[in-house]
Amino acid sequence: MSVFPSPVLDAFSDLVGRLAALLQPAFGGASTAAAVILLTALVRLAVHPLSRASVRGQQARVRLAPQIAALREKHGKRPERLQQAVLELHAKEKVSPFAGILPGLLQVPAFLLLYSLFSSGDRMAGHSLLAAPLDARWADALGDGGPFGPAGLVYLALFAVALGVAAYQYLRTRREMAAAPGGGGPAALGRVLPLLSFGTVVTAAVVPLAVALYLVTSTTWSVVERALLMRRPLPARVATRA
Repeated sequence: MSVFPSPVLDAFSDLVGRLAALLQPAFGGASTAAAVILLTALVRLAVHPLSRASVRGQQARVRLAPQIAALREKHGKRPERLQQAVLELHAKEKVSPFAGILPGLLQVPAFLLLYSLFSSGDRMAGHSLLAAPLDARWADALGDGGPFGPAGLVYLALFAVALGVAAYQYLRTRREMAAAPGGGGPAALGRVLPLLSFGTVVTAAVVPLAVALYLVTSTTWSVVERALLMRRPLPARVATRA
């Protein structure tokens, strides 16, 4: 059952339909899949300023790490005072603790809308990417031709992209944590956090194909965007407030 009322889904379905109609001359029967990818790009463009703030926040936290370590040494036996001192330092340097999570949180509505739209019975039936219906899941492809059937091959190509992006993200996260002061935090966190990069692959295997396209496109965008933003320091004068 959808968490959104029917008028909201109708409006969202109309938006996807209009984008698909716009792209139909170029993509033919795959125009709805192309519309999902375009919609993902529009969402990512909308949250790009927050993504920049997130990178600025990470760079600022790395810069402030020695000061935070000194505060831990000074107030280690008084957790409340330590927390207050860290918050005061962040406020002084205009570093928001929420900057890193806001880009992801603001994409949740689009994810849920797509999931509701392509899981709501026959609303989006008949739309496909090559031989794979956009409202079907990998399990459906396995039951209809197996992993190397027409629909299964679409999923294998999508998984290959997702795995490539996840592997790059995994290695990058490990390098960043290893380079961070103190080794990036507790050892258990250091082992688990890089593995979260593969969550997209697992999720893509159990959601409708349209939602999997959104996830893989968004994750790929995020990795490329972050790599470009991290190539040079962003302007420090722009505050990293949420």
